[in-house]
Amino acid sequence: MVEFWQNQMDELIDVLGFENEPVAITFTNQAVEMGASRRVRLCQAMQSSAEGESFIIDKETSTCMGGSWHCGFVEHPSGRSHRTLQHFLTKGEKLTHSVISFHRMQALAAPPPFDVADFMLMSPMQSAPVMPDLVLFLATAEQTCRLLGLDSFWDGISPIVEVSGSLCHSAIAYPAVTGRTNISFGDWTARRHEKYGPGVVFVTVPYERIHNLVAAVPECSAGTAPFEVSPEMRHFME
Repeated sequence: MVEFWQNQMDELIDVLGFENEPVAITFTNQAVEMGASRRVRLCQAMQSSAEGESFIIDKETSTCMGGSWHCGFVEHPSGRSHRTLQHFLTKGEKLTHSVISFHRMQALAAPPPFDVADFMLMSPMQSAPVMPDLVLFLATAEQTCRLLGLDSFWDGISPIVEVSGSLCHSAIAYPAVTGRTNISFGDWTARRHEKYGPGVVFVTVPYERIHNLVAAVPECSAGTAPFEVSPEMRHFME
């Protein structure tokens, strides 16, 4: 049985020419049959899902402690574990300069969706067994520009984005918690480790906004609507 969300974006995908399948992300408390489950990093699962794999992720199968925290499976480390994390991110990964800059990065960001759900489902949109909460696009800069144009076409409101921090925070946690469309370039460690292409931009749209994007395709010049210049405007421009 084909669910309506699985082919809902066919025209959008065709018009924007995505190389990879949009990724459906769902938080749920229900165990769902999606093939074999395996241990995986969230930043790895994003890319693999865009290439056709499906994942059921929980605190046991998420292999990155940072990803498990950012996506709400475990509490933030405290005490000695927190000190170890501080040292790793500032002296090992060199993600940020000092413990205070690391603190700011976390304190000023949207909080993680802690204990929201037992599982996270991640799969290609066309095979998502459950209606998604988020749709993640691995896009080019041009596709990102067009997605944002379609996203704001009806209400004219630009997204409030949060681009710093880890890829799993900006691509999953932030849009999940705020309900806002977000764009991100990820973090350098995730991009390098998972070998994301140099031009990949991560665009995450809350599923409840997808209908408006699809409806905007024939109406907006970022979709298929023709660009028109009236004689009066042409005269003004000249």
